[in-house]
Parts: sequence; C-alpha cells; structure tokens
Amino acid sequence: MEYTRPIRACKDDLYRQFARIGKCLSSDKRLELLHLLSQGPKSVEKLAQNTEMSVANVSRHLQVLLDANLVRFSKKGTYVFYSLATPDIEGFLTSLWRISEMQLGDVMRIKSEFMSASADTHTLSLRDVLSKMEAGSIILLDVRPTDEYEAAHIPGAISVPLEDLDRYLRNLPKDVEIAAYCRGPYCVSSAEAVAVMQQQGYTAFRMEEGVVEWREYQSHN
Repeated sequence: MEYTRPIRACKDDLYRQFARIGKCLSSDKRLELLHLLSQGPKSVEKLAQNTEMSVANVSRHLQVLLDANLVRFSKKGTYVFYSLATPDIEGFLTSLWRISEMQLGDVMRIKSEFMSASADTHTLSLRDVLSKMEAGSIILLDVRPTDEYEAAHIPGAISVPLEDLDRYLRNLPKDVEIAAYCRGPYCVSSAEAVAVMQQQGYTAFRMEEGVVEWREYQSHN
C-alpha cells in the first residue's frame, strides 16, 4: 500500500484527534454536564439549575462538548434539549469514574466526606436488590427527578422524588424493606432518602448503582 504522507505524520494527526476528547474532558464542569446527561435529555436551563452555573456558561461548555461530538441537541419550541451523542459515552464515563477511584486516593476521600452525614446508611448491591425484587421482598425507589425516571429507569422501580418521599411513606406499612437509588455512586439523594426512611422506622437501604450501572450490568449478564 502506497502512503501519500509519512506514517509519522498520520500518527501525529490521529493522536491529535484523540486529544480533542481529552481536552474536552479537562473541565470538571463539562464532566458534570455529561454525568447529568447520562440520566436523560435536559434543557440548557435545567442543566444550569442542576450545576448552579449561569445559562451562558452552560451554553459555552455545551458548545465545546458539541464540537467534540459528545453531545447532540434538539429543539422543542423555544427550548433546546441536549443529550449524549451515543450510549457508548455512558460506558466511557463509568470507566473514567472507576479508574479515578482506583488511581486517585482523593476521590474516595472526597466521596467519604460528602457521604459522612449518612454514615449509618446501609447499602445493598444492585445484584442483591434485583434478586430481592424478583422474590418480591423489597420495594425499589427511584428518587431522581421525574423527568429522569421517565427517560430511563430500572424496571420495577417506583418514581418517588426526594421532595415527595414523606407523602409516599404515609400509606406504606412499616414491615416492608425499601431500597433507594439516584444518579449513581456519587449522588447523595438516595442516602438522604434512606436516612428519612430509617428515622420513620423503615428497614431501608441505599443502592449505589443507578440506571447507567444497571445498563452495564445487564449487558454483561
């Protein structure tokens, strides 16, 4: 095969393209935006609310992600909604979180710090929760916002956003086991939900895994 350019030049160009993704992910805010979008499509305004950034700043970060083909957008009336460009990006993010936990001690330290308020929270693995659901011995609550539940959820889970939890518990007997999940290992909403349920006398567990981790689990089982 005859090359029109030196192989070295081709390799340099190739790695330069790979580096576009790396540069795009060098921002903590852009990583947070990708994590939020892994839960389902969101408007620029909703992303701004979730990240406590201005709409202008969110728009600038989204443009960088768009230029790297990591997100796509659609319009509904006057609103622009963004989503991940492909499901493969979910797996990429999960691998990034996992490698960061293994290689960077600060990740686990910070995680322990913001989970410290829920130190008494008991956890169950995804596998155990699914097994208990199959046996009909546990109720699984999805405490994320309703729009994220509607975008995707673990089959059999009941949508109970954190702000609606007290109202939901009013009619629930105390002799049931309950597990709660939110956006994955770095989301505290499930821990907060479990703390509320335990205070009210329920046997409640936090499940670290979320929808993204469930999809990964399904693909390997």
